[in-house]
Amino acid sequence: MRAHNRHVDLPARVQVVEVGARDGLQNEQGVVAPELKISFIEALADAGLPVVEVTSFVDPRWVPQLADAEEVLRGLERKAGVRYPVLVPNERGLDRAIAAGADEIAIFASATETFSQRNLNRSRDEAAQIFAPVAEKAIAAGVRVRGYLSMVLGDPWEGAIPPHEVVAQGRRLLDMGCFELSLGDTIGVGTPGRVQDLIEAFADAAIGPQHLAVHFHDTYGQGLANVLAALQCGVAVVDASAGGLGGCPFAHSATGNLATEDLVYMLDGLGIESGIDLDAVARASTQLCAALGKEVASRVTRALQGRQPGVE
Repeated sequence: MRAHNRHVDLPARVQVVEVGARDGLQNEQGVVAPELKISFIEALADAGLPVVEVTSFVDPRWVPQLADAEEVLRGLERKAGVRYPVLVPNERGLDRAIAAGADEIAIFASATETFSQRNLNRSRDEAAQIFAPVAEKAIAAGVRVRGYLSMVLGDPWEGAIPPHEVVAQGRRLLDMGCFELSLGDTIGVGTPGRVQDLIEAFADAAIGPQHLAVHFHDTYGQGLANVLAALQCGVAVVDASAGGLGGCPFAHSATGNLATEDLVYMLDGLGIESGIDLDAVARASTQLCAALGKEVASRVTRALQGRQPGVE
């Protein structure tokens, strides 16, 4: 039974963007069979996830795990009302994605110059020159474009990032036509106060919370606290990964993305609607992690696995 939401400053409903099948699985060392990816994505859609990111159309030489992008996207039995975005790095990736049936894409940029150079092998300005025609071409083809901005609360080389720099890079993506900007704390160093300072900096630049989403890693155990801070600022879209799949290669202690189950448990407790069946997500992540031979990182799922019959 849901608690009544007495928190008038919180959104009544939150949209969860599930990133486990792409952001989570791309870091797995052993190649995951496309059939397993498809069944995982379909199980998450059946569990009520309104947005399930499918894959990335990057060059398979760089990310062998995603060499099956076309096969996975084409093989999905799509559920009505569910969005299935894919990540694309350039125009070639966009062309592949559209040919495989994509109707929503995401492009990704860095808030910091150093990470842009290390991750994309180009400066932030050069990256913008790559992404602008991708967004333009996608929108002309009727494909929606979401923007990801990484390292918004700090990176391993530059440390904390001044909010105005993050806002400047985020505005670039929105000006390209992105309908939403997902703010990524890629190495999980953020704290609630800094999250709110950043969202307020966007508001000061006339970019309200209706244009923003948040994407947190739980490296320092701040993931849920940071989500709550963002919700208090009016953000109502949160990225999460079933089972807590994923991690960041630049933070050796990283525990991965914020787990979808942990997020949904908190939203339920706050009386915030998400439309997601917590137990169904827990089953999907448990089954996938069992197939991968790893333990589920979600604390809520581990608690549910040990729950005694009759205990709520």
